Amino acid sequence: MNTKTIIGLEIHVELATNTKMFCSCKNEFGAVPNTNVCPICLGHPGALPVMNKKAVELALRAGLAFNCDIANNQKMDRKKYFYPDLTKGYQITQYDKPYATNGYIELSSGKKIGLIEIHMEEDTGKSNHDEEGRTLMDYNRAGVPLIEIVTKPDIESPDEARDFVETLASTLRFLEVSDCIMAQGSMRVDVNINMQDTDTGNKTNIAEIKNMNSIKAIEQALDFEVKRHTELLEKGEMGTKETRRWDDEKLETIHMRDKEVGNDYRFSVDGDIPEIYLEDEDINNIRENLPELPAKKQSRYITEYEMTEYDAGLLANDRELAELFEQTNEIVNEPKTSANWILTELSRRLNETEQSPSTMNLSVDNFAKLINLAKEDKINNNVAKKLLREIYESNEDPEKLAEERNLLQISDSGFLEEVVDEVLSENPESIEDIKNGKDRAFGFLVGQAMKKTKGKGNPVEITNLLKEKIGE
Repeated sequence: MNTKTIIGLEIHVELATNTKMFCSCKNEFGAVPNTNVCPICLGHPGALPVMNKKAVELALRAGLAFNCDIANNQKMDRKKYFYPDLTKGYQITQYDKPYATNGYIELSSGKKIGLIEIHMEEDTGKSNHDEEGRTLMDYNRAGVPLIEIVTKPDIESPDEARDFVETLASTLRFLEVSDCIMAQGSMRVDVNINMQDTDTGNKTNIAEIKNMNSIKAIEQALDFEVKRHTELLEKGEMGTKETRRWDDEKLETIHMRDKEVGNDYRFSVDGDIPEIYLEDEDINNIRENLPELPAKKQSRYITEYEMTEYDAGLLANDRELAELFEQTNEIVNEPKTSANWILTELSRRLNETEQSPSTMNLSVDNFAKLINLAKEDKINNNVAKKLLREIYESNEDPEKLAEERNLLQISDSGFLEEVVDEVLSENPESIEDIKNGKDRAFGFLVGQAMKKTKGKGNPVEITNLLKEKIGE
């Protein structure tokens, strides 16, 4: 039997605003339960919502980055259902007129995954289940601004699904639309999957797996569903249109309920929120101010700076690292050297201190000055690494420190020539060993010269002088 896997994703992404979608309460993860709430986000009668302009701007940024058509006229609707986390008895969303349609996201393979739409809405509260079996409601999340990204069923494997979610998340982080931290719920993925017997055309019914909160879980759930749907087709069964959940312990999906349809939600226009109208000028202004996106930036780093695909990807997919690299390289003017220092020594410091380039104390100027000291052989690499550990915290001038501690390398050719002559006269047997092909003897002579300069002689100059005088 020949089969085709058909996957579509619905991805909820919390927007990185300071306040909620329709009120001035803080949009903040980890606050004490029910402290970031007010009559509006708690759904008190008579409380009127006011649209968050920043949320609309961030939503537009995402829609434009993902090649969507943006609607000038937009409205908000009420999606009505009862659940404890929904204080008003309805969720404010966009139903039949989403703000963005017909976009796509390009995978690393070059395949384009179509987007049906992106729409704006508000988040619901959070149910917390304790050890005594009680459910406690935290409404801090109620009213947090969201976008929901709905793909076409263009994804054909768990690997493609993973690639799509990773590309989406890295782009949104780069745009500063969202931090996309799945463990904190700021990005949640619903997976829709069914399969087709391409010989007969028979298809299984679509199963939706709700609220996936890790890339690993998405892949495992899809792997499980591919096997389950294949078995259904082999039995000649279509299954039911249902909503399922992923069980991390059993490593299987479990039936929750039959799938709702649109009529169950009794959608209607939200009469408390006026229609949104965007001028073409407003949309174009946001489009023109979009940053260079990760895929394009990575490609440019590879062609312009001759970086490896791996190094270019590490830099291009992190906006702060990319900005630090470009600022540093403006001073150093040696891309591979700048990138190497950022991706090795500096990244090690950032990881150890759990900081980012924007929160570290070290300035770009002093970091670049340190790289130049090493690049110009004024200090050796070991000294440079030790100095980085120190100036990372203090942000002191590395050249001044090197001078004060007498760490600058000696590159005076006249002085070094005298040292080399002295070493050669003291070790005639080493010269004979080198001429007889014993390479270790050359390293011994370099070491003797470095010893006489107390480790401050420029090893490159010393090596060149020795080769010249021995006749290599």
